[in-house]
Amino acid sequence: MAENVRTGRCVVAVDGPSGSGKSTVSRRLATQLAARYLDTGAMYRAVTWAVLRSGVDLTDPMAVAKVAAEADLVIGTDPAGYPVTVDGVGVEAAIRGPEVTRAVSAVSAVPAVRALLVARQRDMITTAGRIVVEGRDIGSVVAPDADLKVYLTASAHARARRRSAEDASDVAATAADLARRDRLDSTRAADPLRQAPDAVELDTTELGIDEVVARLRELLNSKGIE
Repeated sequence: MAENVRTGRCVVAVDGPSGSGKSTVSRRLATQLAARYLDTGAMYRAVTWAVLRSGVDLTDPMAVAKVAAEADLVIGTDPAGYPVTVDGVGVEAAIRGPEVTRAVSAVSAVPAVRALLVARQRDMITTAGRIVVEGRDIGSVVAPDADLKVYLTASAHARARRRSAEDASDVAATAADLARRDRLDSTRAADPLRQAPDAVELDTTELGIDEVVARLRELLNSKGIE
C-alpha cells in the first residue's frame, strides 16, 4: 500500500466508546484518504495478552509495567489488514478473545503502560504523516494537534447489538460488559475516556458506515483537506 499513500500531512483522531463504530469507520476512511491506520486499542490488547501470558498479578502496576516495557510489540498500519505480534507471536485473534477483553481496562489504567504506548503512538503518527488513529484518548492526549478530531457515540443498545453481532455473544451480556468497560475507562486516573473540547461529536446510532465516513469526508473537505 505504501506506494499509494498520498503526500501531505493529515491526522484524523477518532475517539469513542466500544461499539460506536470506530474501527470500521476509521479503516474505511483511511482507505479512502490513501492514509495509514492505527488501532491503538489493539496495542493495549497486545500488552494485556503479554501480561496474561506472563502470569503477573493484574493489580500489581509495577509488574504489569515491566512486562509492557519488555514486550516486543509490533503493529502494522495498513487499513487493508494489519499484523499484531508480541515477541514474534501473531496475536491478532487472541487479543480479541474474552480473557483479554476482561483484563484490558485494568492494564490500560496503569500510568506507565499508557506513557509507554502513547510515546509509541506519537512516533508512529509522526512517521506516517497521513494517518487515521482510533482509540479513547487520541484527540485529548495522543494527538491534540490532529487536523480533525471526532468523537463517535451511539446508544447503549446499538453498541451492544453491534458488538454481539461481531462475536456472536448475548446482547444483554455484551451490554453489561460494555457498561463495565465504559465505567472503568471513564474513571481511570491516567488519560480517561473523554471527548476533546474541540472534537466533533457524531451519534452513529441511526447511521450506516458509509454515511458516517461521508460525514467525516465532508468535515475534512470543509477544512481544505482531501
